[in-house]
Amino acid sequence: MTSPAGPIKALIVDDEWMVRSMLRTIMETAPDITVTGEASDGVQAVDLARTLRPDVVLMDIRMPRGDGLAATERMARLDPPPYVVVLTTFDLDEYVHTALRNGAVGFLLKDASADDLLAAVRSAARGDAMISPRVTRRLLRRFAEPTPDRHRDAERRLAVLTGKERQVLVAVGGGLSNTEIAATLYMSEATAKTHVSRILAKLGLANRVQAAILAHQAGLLD
Repeated sequence: MTSPAGPIKALIVDDEWMVRSMLRTIMETAPDITVTGEASDGVQAVDLARTLRPDVVLMDIRMPRGDGLAATERMARLDPPPYVVVLTTFDLDEYVHTALRNGAVGFLLKDASADDLLAAVRSAARGDAMISPRVTRRLLRRFAEPTPDRHRDAERRLAVLTGKERQVLVAVGGGLSNTEIAATLYMSEATAKTHVSRILAKLGLANRVQAAILAHQAGLLD
């Protein structure tokens, strides 16, 4: 999915109307973001994503009639799929890996600032991942610890990459956006984006966060 040409179309999914109202208020302060709809459960969210074709979905996890994990997985099969940013509370880390596997591109805590929420939507629309720093630390500690078995498996998988692609993967593992990768590795942003897309395709990964985990497991950032 490419970056939207006009305003970013956002779909808000949460079973609490006060949370939806708060998120809508924040989104509507940004001239480059428009809220196309709201859903109160996972089933309604998938139906609206199919008809409204949002660029970005702000997704709660715990909801009736289809939780956010199942909805994220179903949205990943849409053509084109929206970018899903999961909103979580600090005690829900057990769901993070499942949501990543199901296609989510970002994670934010529900106590994130308005600026962080807007930045997450914009980053997702560009195809960049944005994860709350607190979630990132715990995520990498839990899933990216470079144990001997994980290290060997990760190195084996990375053998298909070119030298330049490995450099880009290191940058992705460090949390850099396409713009930052381009500046760091002296290439255009379009070239950086192409490299990231090729890396994901070669490694059979759904998103940049999975790539970052693999980079850490391979010890590329040690």
